[in-house]
Amino acid sequence: MTRSRLSLFLISALFLVPRRAPAHIGPPFPIIENRKVGPVSVELWIHPDIGPSVVFVVVHPLPGQTIPKDLKMEVGVQPESGRLKEVLYGMWRGDTTDYVQYNSQVEFDRDEMWKVHLLVYSGGVTQHAWARVEATPTVLGSWELLVYVLPFVAIGFIWFKAAARKKKLRRQALAAAQHRQSH
Repeated sequence: MTRSRLSLFLISALFLVPRRAPAHIGPPFPIIENRKVGPVSVELWIHPDIGPSVVFVVVHPLPGQTIPKDLKMEVGVQPESGRLKEVLYGMWRGDTTDYVQYNSQVEFDRDEMWKVHLLVYSGGVTQHAWARVEATPTVLGSWELLVYVLPFVAIGFIWFKAAARKKKLRRQALAAAQHRQSH
């Protein structure tokens, strides 16, 4: 095997090595849907990456009611292992025209299962909803771009090698034709 073929084989083999698949890559997703919490129905959406993570709650009025003016919310997170105490984060009402949304940003410090606690305040009463989510790393961090670009670089390299070989064969054929004409 030539050195370039061996290198290409080894790089290809790296893609076949199994690795743990991350649980989440992409936009936020709901972990609570259409749940009555106090005077409203809520959807809690989260983007559970390690580090700062986006959380928002879409609020719907219950049938025949309106959303209370004094509605406030907080979201809490805590590792299921109990290694840290619950941390509460305030939520602010977002600027939306078609629906009511509360936004926040929470912090996950480790890849593990977390308890998510939604607190809804209205009329002097606090209502609660709970869910769980796995905080996941953002794929490969700074190496991610390299991994995604590598197949395109490999294809470009193969194309370049094929084009160079074709050019070399043309030159040889031209030289052979010129050699035949001169004799």
